[in-house]
Amino acid sequence: MVIQEQQGAADAADRARRGPIQPVVSDRLDGLFGGLSARKRIVASQMPVTLTIALVVTAAAVFSPETLASTYFLAALLLHAAIAALCIAVPWARLPAGAFAVIPLLDCLAIAFTREAGGPAFNVLSMVLVFPVVWLSAQVRPYMPALAIAGTVLCTVVPPVVQGAPLAGGSMIRVLILPLVMSVIAVTAHVVATTIRRHRARLVENERDLARTLAESVRRQALLDAVLKAVGVGVWVVDTRGHTVLANRAMRTDPALDGVMDPAGRHGLMLADRLTPVPSGMAPLARAAAGEVFVDELYWAGPADRQRAYSVSSHGFPPAGGQAGGAVITFVDVTSLVSALAAKDNFVATVSHELRTPLTSILGYLELVLEEPGHEDIQGELLVVRRNAEHLLGLVNDLIAVASERMDLSLEETDLARLLALEVDAVLPKAAGHGLQLVLEVEQPLPARVDPERISQVVRNLLSNAIKYSPSGGLITAGAVRTDAGLVCSVSDTGVGMTAEEQEQAFTKFFRSARSRETAIPGAGLGLPVSKTIVEGHGGSISLASEPGVGTTATFILPVA
Repeated sequence: MVIQEQQGAADAADRARRGPIQPVVSDRLDGLFGGLSARKRIVASQMPVTLTIALVVTAAAVFSPETLASTYFLAALLLHAAIAALCIAVPWARLPAGAFAVIPLLDCLAIAFTREAGGPAFNVLSMVLVFPVVWLSAQVRPYMPALAIAGTVLCTVVPPVVQGAPLAGGSMIRVLILPLVMSVIAVTAHVVATTIRRHRARLVENERDLARTLAESVRRQALLDAVLKAVGVGVWVVDTRGHTVLANRAMRTDPALDGVMDPAGRHGLMLADRLTPVPSGMAPLARAAAGEVFVDELYWAGPADRQRAYSVSSHGFPPAGGQAGGAVITFVDVTSLVSALAAKDNFVATVSHELRTPLTSILGYLELVLEEPGHEDIQGELLVVRRNAEHLLGLVNDLIAVASERMDLSLEETDLARLLALEVDAVLPKAAGHGLQLVLEVEQPLPARVDPERISQVVRNLLSNAIKYSPSGGLITAGAVRTDAGLVCSVSDTGVGMTAEEQEQAFTKFFRSARSRETAIPGAGLGLPVSKTIVEGHGGSISLASEPGVGTTATFILPVA
């Protein structure tokens, strides 16, 4: 199924349009407590102590009414009321940040006085110290736990001192044990609060990172959608099982590609001959799903009367993020380009054939004129005409050869070493005239079954290029040797060389390097293409190795006879 939209990405995009994404956890925590004013936070923190004392008063009124008659107990309750009033009345926001610590410290004293005033029945009030101790210890400032411990010490020491009672053995135990227990609680509360605060900060930061990542993902998704819609190239994403993951508009709306995406379609892909259906294992989908990478392979698609040519490429991508891998297949419509190239080749072939007939006739009549007596006064001019006519006929034959991309060969047993030596001898005067040294390095003999005239033409082309592109004082080396790969023949020079881009185009018809055009070096850009056609016609191969300013080595390999 073609995935036209991804709901999650669409929802995320909608959220991104509405505004920045806020961390959820921090919002909830801030909504519970962090959003309160300073006064409300202190009142809320004091509320457990206030409610507990209120419950104590209620319990005393029910179970111990005589306690309420104690002036000392009522004074302790009045202190609690005063503390609650301070929480509400004081403008805490205008005071230093740690000023609130006076409230839990006063709570410790008030709880101690209440406990002492109530007698043994109210010793349980020591547990209420947990509230102010935790309140102080949970703060971020490191000195707050020390204040909490100091408060518990005060609550055990100050009441006896105020009452003028000596610290007896039981009181000393309380002086030691209660602060010790509260110290453990204070340290534990501080560690837990610090840990929670640190985890909360980390969680908030992670949520912000996630929000930024999601926003960037939404942006990239929107950009990808825009690119896929804008490009006129068919883009087809498939998984390793050959199922469609994504197809852009150009792929889905091209009628010629209907049968390509739908296996049940009437018109599948055709090979370059436009007649032979592509075998199932060679179809782009099967090759891409199998992990094969290919670039710019020509296929035809569509019904016979409306076939379109496509340059098809496939690039795989690995699994990531729990998602399976797959491949991206692109279909570029090159019908116009293929038609233009075919028209150009037909034009070249037609013109070349039309030129060869009159040139052959001209050369024939020149031979007759040269054989007849009485033309000695224009003999030299006639020879020049014949030489140029033969050169033009050779150029026409080259055009026909590269246009047809094939060549008729007359194979015979030949010594490649002797053939190479003859061609080197023939160009020695020309090389010397350019101030070049020409060296022959060859084994004797090198039997081969080739078309001697055509292989000689290849050697002449390579030697001609070496001479044309080498400055005076350079060295040209021609050699041939038998190897396991076959008969290897090479021509090296110390000339201007070629760039990597020029080497890629060197065997293209009519290609001329920038240097040759700038210096007006003669040539039609057919020597190397013709040589390639000849060598490949023999079942061999030809290649170039070049570096700008250093030189070029042209090598062709022929199979051993």
